[in-house]
Amino acid sequence: MKLSIIGSGYVGLVTGTCLAEAGHTVICVDNNQAKVKELQAGRIPIYEPGLEDLIRRNVQLKRLSFTASIKEAVENSEVIFIAVPTPPQEDGSVDLSYVEHVAREIAEVLPGYRIIVDKSTVPVKTGEHVTETIRRYCRKGVEFDVVSNPEFLREGSAVADLQKPDRIVIGVASDRPVAAMKAIYEPFKAPIMITDLNSAELIKHAANSFLALKITYINLVAAVCEASQANVTQVAEGMGSDARIGRAFLNAGLGYGGSCFPKDVSAFIRIAEELGVDFGLMREVEKINASIPERFLKKLRSSLWVMKDKKVGQLGLAFKANTDDVRSSVAIELAKRMVAEGAILRCHDPKGGEKARELLPQGVEIVSDAYQVAEGADVLIVATEWPEYRLLDWHKIKNSMRTPRIFDGRNLLNPAEMKSLGFEYTSVGR
Repeated sequence: MKLSIIGSGYVGLVTGTCLAEAGHTVICVDNNQAKVKELQAGRIPIYEPGLEDLIRRNVQLKRLSFTASIKEAVENSEVIFIAVPTPPQEDGSVDLSYVEHVAREIAEVLPGYRIIVDKSTVPVKTGEHVTETIRRYCRKGVEFDVVSNPEFLREGSAVADLQKPDRIVIGVASDRPVAAMKAIYEPFKAPIMITDLNSAELIKHAANSFLALKITYINLVAAVCEASQANVTQVAEGMGSDARIGRAFLNAGLGYGGSCFPKDVSAFIRIAEELGVDFGLMREVEKINASIPERFLKKLRSSLWVMKDKKVGQLGLAFKANTDDVRSSVAIELAKRMVAEGAILRCHDPKGGEKARELLPQGVEIVSDAYQVAEGADVLIVATEWPEYRLLDWHKIKNSMRTPRIFDGRNLLNPAEMKSLGFEYTSVGR
């Protein structure tokens, strides 16, 4: 089929590329001319495992192209996906101005029947507003359908998530677009759920908020484990083996961060309030999650006594492994707080170093060699769970540190191993 994706950010670029790989002809649109030129030249603005090779392959096969023209995309597509940003506002609500603007632009150039798909994470009822907007600004008599098709991509495994999804949710207001939407996703061989428009929009916020709740719960359990000399990893294994619970997202650490969970939890609270539902449970989740880094820092201060002028090495700046995304990263928040208390900080991240530089205070050193962060350090912090950090020569690291202390905020390393090497090792809930 002929498809277009309006918005070539993280979701749009991954979605467009994987749909092209499935055999569709895809036009990715972005209003940033410089970004379009970079993409046309084969330069990819984000890191996501496997994405760069897929983009180059499908550009060569002429199944994937890039443009700044919405008109060109609409005229040459049967289905138009909206994948523009929906950033949070100060009150926790979602800024829908990009969605509204794109809906108007589509309407003004709509030549005939098209399916317009909301791929961006949007509050319930957005599809109704998009429908109303397009109807108001399109030519009289032009027919269209608006569909909700939420994405469930995890940064770091987005290509695999899109190519082998657990489920595909398609929310519709009529039966007319169903066959076309099923045809788009037929190559992915995944269960397809057809729902009404509002239910589809609610699924994404409800799912992400539940996962945030699960992460917060296990971090509270970790605090109980520390107070009782239990092991949170063993507790999580025991809980997760129950089929009603599952092991995923039961990993204690520094709490949730990134560009999705904090935004989606706040948005879901606000959505519920506007609909007359007091979602106090999720407000408590936000509050607890915000307190988790401070609990970690409290343990660090207890070990160092005074943070000022201590040399701290930090492994990891991205909000999670296998991505260069540093938005709302707990690792960045930790770094800022330690510097504010006078620490001398040296950091490393395999992919997120350059993007982190813009967010970190002046004086923070970012190095390209992970071993450098340990040189002369009073303490070493693991702030992102990059698998390659497990494989470092920890004997070499110990010998280069002033004091062999590790604070593992991601429970990445083996406590017995670290202690046998002579480290003073502290993790979360173990």
